[in-house]
Amino acid sequence: MTIHSQADDKGPKKLITEELTELPGMLGLFRKAAVKSNKFAEGERLPMLGNSIHGLKIDRRHLLAYQKLMGFDENESLPPTYLSMLGFPLVLNIMTHADFPMKAMGQVHLRNEISVLKYFPIGSPIDLTAYIKSNSPTSKGIEWSVGMMAEVNGELVWSSESTMLHRCKTAIPRQTADPIMRIGEPQTWSVDRGMGRRYARVSGDYNPIHLTAITAKLFGFKRAIVHGMWSKARSLAVLKDQLPGEGFRIRANFHRPLFLPSKVLFYTKHEENKTLFSLFNESGQEAHLDGVIEEDI
Repeated sequence: MTIHSQADDKGPKKLITEELTELPGMLGLFRKAAVKSNKFAEGERLPMLGNSIHGLKIDRRHLLAYQKLMGFDENESLPPTYLSMLGFPLVLNIMTHADFPMKAMGQVHLRNEISVLKYFPIGSPIDLTAYIKSNSPTSKGIEWSVGMMAEVNGELVWSSESTMLHRCKTAIPRQTADPIMRIGEPQTWSVDRGMGRRYARVSGDYNPIHLTAITAKLFGFKRAIVHGMWSKARSLAVLKDQLPGEGFRIRANFHRPLFLPSKVLFYTKHEENKTLFSLFNESGQEAHLDGVIEEDI
């Protein structure tokens, strides 16, 4: 898989790639993440780090566990969010790299975009790559993005981009965010206190903020919060009958944390060539997530 060098107003940036023979172990990565300190300086560009694994095979038992947990049909169809979860060790491997200047813990997941470009049989070997894309200052800190892409037989079949926030002071003034609108008739979900732990067992993402109230309080949260990608995946599972087989994109913005346990309101509305969805707290006053499924990309 080839990734071209990127450039900005400070000149070209060279991608540093590492080819792996297997996905890194999450336990070791979280140990490294726990002790990684912050060395990022304002105005610094992130190094163009990347890593990849070739010939990755999907474990059908693991896929089934994910489908059951999220509510997708238990069949040969790959949920759009599955490769994001499967490839997360590649992302964390970048974040714990010695040349990555930010601390790994405490990064805030702001947005995620997934493009399902072409259907492929789940038994096909996959070439999966994760890489740093860009970073830029905002009023709340530094936003930076990490891309991921999957190829089968040399053809790009799936890609994603996650945008993270590294909190720090910048000279950019605060801006007022547009309100998130509730569109459509809501469904009420009950999300129990153990959901973070169950998702962690399947995904391998044992970030302490998702596990218990005690471990979450160590990082400033009053209770455990659910994974943002759980919220996105669960939303898509509810909308599974409206998902095309290929040629579509799903954008999602993450807002306020979803504390465990909680009751939430899920809104959705289908429009021409797109489906809008959002997740609010029980009162409908605070948004946890909003997104859109775009067809015919």
